[in-house]
Amino acid sequence: MQPQDPPKQTPLHAVHVALGANMTDFAGFSMPLRYTSELAEHHAVRQGAGLFDLSHMGEIVLTGPQAAAALDYALVGNIGKLGHHRARYTMICAPDGGVLDDLIVYRTGEQEYLVVANAANTDVVAAELSARASGFDTEVTDASADHALLAVQGPAAAGLLATLTDADLDNLKYYACLPARVAGHEVLLARTGYTGEDGFELFCAPAAAESLWQALRAAGGPQVPLPAGLASRDSLRLEAGMPLYGHELTRARTPFEAGLGRVVKFDKGDFVGRGALLARKEAGPTETLVGLVARGRRAPRAGYPVVDPASGTPIGTVTSGAPSPTLGQPVAMAYVPVDRSAPVTELAVDVRGRQEPVDVVELPFYRRGA
Repeated sequence: MQPQDPPKQTPLHAVHVALGANMTDFAGFSMPLRYTSELAEHHAVRQGAGLFDLSHMGEIVLTGPQAAAALDYALVGNIGKLGHHRARYTMICAPDGGVLDDLIVYRTGEQEYLVVANAANTDVVAAELSARASGFDTEVTDASADHALLAVQGPAAAGLLATLTDADLDNLKYYACLPARVAGHEVLLARTGYTGEDGFELFCAPAAAESLWQALRAAGGPQVPLPAGLASRDSLRLEAGMPLYGHELTRARTPFEAGLGRVVKFDKGDFVGRGALLARKEAGPTETLVGLVARGRRAPRAGYPVVDPASGTPIGTVTSGAPSPTLGQPVAMAYVPVDRSAPVTELAVDVRGRQEPVDVVELPFYRRGA
């Protein structure tokens, strides 16, 4: 047996250790799971602000006259229509339509695009983009090592950041970005996030990460923003109904099963997976992703069977589930047959051999301002 390589460390590793974070191996990186309490970190993001290290994410840069055309061919979204300093959520699919990863693409220049991939899929995405761009006048570069990424999320995020930059935050729209100077450091500032709250992501040089982290922590006092780890990030994105690759999104499913067919743009021309995805759209998926709210206190977890409450027959699978700190009851996402997916449908989840009643609800479970 070959020994495994030790997990990589982000530029903020020493900061996390000094804060007493509970570290875990995630996608090949040593990452903070929680600092003190994932519940406190979750509530900090919903009520004030939380500060995340996302430097494990992958950053792939495409430059050149045909960068947009290459991305239009490689991805399911219409990147050619993306305006300057705007961002788009999209996916890269296999020829059979299965999802290889979900991505955010930022247009950072006239002929330059930044593709942000999930950490576990960075190598796959970089290789696929390079292969699919081979016939286009563009250069594909895996620039992950050149970037650190911080996120400040929550209703207090804009106010905090405003004390550290003269960037026009009021006019920075959701899913937009701009080059900015924050706490004396050059960053790409994006109004994006994975929590369901308003917030910002800051792409910076690795050498600037610690200084930016400390400046953001000092901006609002000792508890705002609160350092937040992977555990609270997961419960926040679950409440917001946001998919996680490897759970809601996999190589075995297309965007249509996940309820994300809207990101597939057939009118842009040819792209990898177009034929298979068009056939799936026309046929309609046989299963779909739904939200489940438990009536009891036992939380459905990923992998638990969804069953017919009358017969106990398995009909689906939970992809993510946990107690919701905001709602005060367990919630889950699951794939179920389309004919059992209507809101208020009564189902059950087999929680360690015991049927727990659940109700189908529309996603997301939590919506800011609702």
